[in-house]
Amino acid sequence: MSTPTQSTAQHGSATRPGLWRRIDAGIGRYTPRDITRGTLVLAVISLVTEIGIIVTGGAVRLTASGLGCPTWPTCTDDSWINTPEMGINGVIEFGNRLLTFVVGLAALAVLLWVWNLRKSHPSIFWISVGMLACIPAQAVVGGITVWTDLNPWVVAFHFLVSSVMVCFATLLVNRVGAEWRHRQAHGDQPAAPATVVDGQTSALSRNLARGIFVIGWVVLYLGTIVTGTGPHGGDANAPRHDFDPLVVTRLHAFPVYLMTAAALVLLVVVLRQQSSRLQRISAWALIVVIAFQGIVGYIQHFTGLPIGVVLLHMLGTGLVVWAVTTVWDRQVSTYRTRPAAVRS
Repeated sequence: MSTPTQSTAQHGSATRPGLWRRIDAGIGRYTPRDITRGTLVLAVISLVTEIGIIVTGGAVRLTASGLGCPTWPTCTDDSWINTPEMGINGVIEFGNRLLTFVVGLAALAVLLWVWNLRKSHPSIFWISVGMLACIPAQAVVGGITVWTDLNPWVVAFHFLVSSVMVCFATLLVNRVGAEWRHRQAHGDQPAAPATVVDGQTSALSRNLARGIFVIGWVVLYLGTIVTGTGPHGGDANAPRHDFDPLVVTRLHAFPVYLMTAAALVLLVVVLRQQSSRLQRISAWALIVVIAFQGIVGYIQHFTGLPIGVVLLHMLGTGLVVWAVTTVWDRQVSTYRTRPAAVRS
């Protein structure tokens, strides 16, 4: 038999809220318990900031500001921020570091906003967790980039981590959008679940979407090889790949032709099937993005890589990730919204 003191201690331990329970209750008190318009707005903001950080990172490299802050995590050995003596390069590099906090705040806002949806919408919640987890990972890779004096292999990995973050953000927007449209159509009444794949698909369209997604990532990786061989290394003394620029450019272009052909076939298939409006939009958007990126790529190649055009190409890389991810999602995804009756 337990003593009164033991019984009281056990009872107090069982009833007293723990730290995690208090945090959960505190966050849950101020955040929604279902998908709202605010959820969709935050998801879109997060996607925009993820693509934006690719462009600003490109601006750092193109203005030779990659070592504007020569150390990490501080900007200099004696200062956390840039100093006047560092000039415009220090301002640009430190400014890009500050933008990482903007991206992180956007990802954190999404995670907190979907906090109450951990059980009812686990996919949305865990994608949000993944997005937030990528922020410190990206910061660490950025630090290694500085420590290695902008080694092009590390710079490439830094870019690819940003691309993965865009992929996560795209998946989040698609799923939150599906949930929002489902709720707008059915309200809180029980209804058959909706899916991201909201129209007809076929083995051909699904395989084309998978192939486009894989080829798209090959294109992105080979693009980092071209960048690492080119003149814009982020600093005048940054190491570069010892490759033939023309050879690596042609190597990069070959899978682009494959992706373009697959995208055109997919568009024809989607238009011939009983596809949804969003499936058709995703197929057309992919064609537009590939055309935009191809035109910009050729212009920058034949005009000596002017900074403004290269920045447009950096924007295009983020749009390529968004487009190939969306096409894959609209054809292959197994995500299913949950009827309101089971959301509790």
